[in-house]
Amino acid sequence: MYSRTDPSLLDVLAKDDTLPIDPTVMQCWIANLRHPFRATVMHVCRLTATVSLCLTYFLKRLIPIQFSAHDTLQATICWFMKYCVTPEANYLILRHFWTESNVINFIIANSRHRDADPVKLYPKTIDDLMTDSFIMHDIVLFNALYDLGSTEGEAWPVAKDRLDFSLLKEITLTPEISKRKPTQFLDFETAHELFKALFCLLLSADEYERSINSLQFDQTLALRIARIVGDPEAVFMVSNAFPLFIVGPLRLSQRFVMHGLTTEHLHAYLMRLKKESRGAGRAVVKGEN
Repeated sequence: MYSRTDPSLLDVLAKDDTLPIDPTVMQCWIANLRHPFRATVMHVCRLTATVSLCLTYFLKRLIPIQFSAHDTLQATICWFMKYCVTPEANYLILRHFWTESNVINFIIANSRHRDADPVKLYPKTIDDLMTDSFIMHDIVLFNALYDLGSTEGEAWPVAKDRLDFSLLKEITLTPEISKRKPTQFLDFETAHELFKALFCLLLSADEYERSINSLQFDQTLALRIARIVGDPEAVFMVSNAFPLFIVGPLRLSQRFVMHGLTTEHLHAYLMRLKKESRGAGRAVVKGEN
């Protein structure tokens, strides 16, 4: 019950949809914020994990021979998700691949390089993540931006009734809350803390640098969307910015979470535009009749 004399931050967050977001995502994220581990265990894990991450990051750059173990990384993460991470967090992780793929594909479809290969990273289950999905998450972004190239010569903005949403896939995932195992007790952020040093260890130095700096391209994607639709709103949904500034492992936890939230906001924004576009199309047809 909401108290007007002692209002709850989470109750207000659950009501506020000023930044567009899918209702199911909001429910899962609020569940993550309410998780008791987030207020206690996560902070202990963050301190330990950050120290381990910085040491690993430094040592991997001193070693002349680089190594990586993608299969081990993927298998460990997938096992951990199946048996230790909450269904709400797993839903958010799986869904992120869909939302980012859709965001990138919208930009491709509405650019002069619309013949570029669309992103096809749409895992439906945790087992689907075994095929290098976490590694490909960054690779497909870099390849798409390379193929899209300069924004010069783009015929932006695109009229609302001509926006192309054809490459956006409808997200059919659902949180498997009814299938929760007794061991699935870790929230989204605590799970990330436990894995961020392992990512650094099992990727080569160049792969890891590419991974953590891919987050800064959130601003690039938002700016392209804003120019395509002729509305600056998308730009205000971004926290990670300025990809020319190469970052290290510090503040990774915050940047990682903000990347996920930004992608959800951008995706919900595009879904709203798609709905408005369909409504405008029906209105035109009705007027012509």
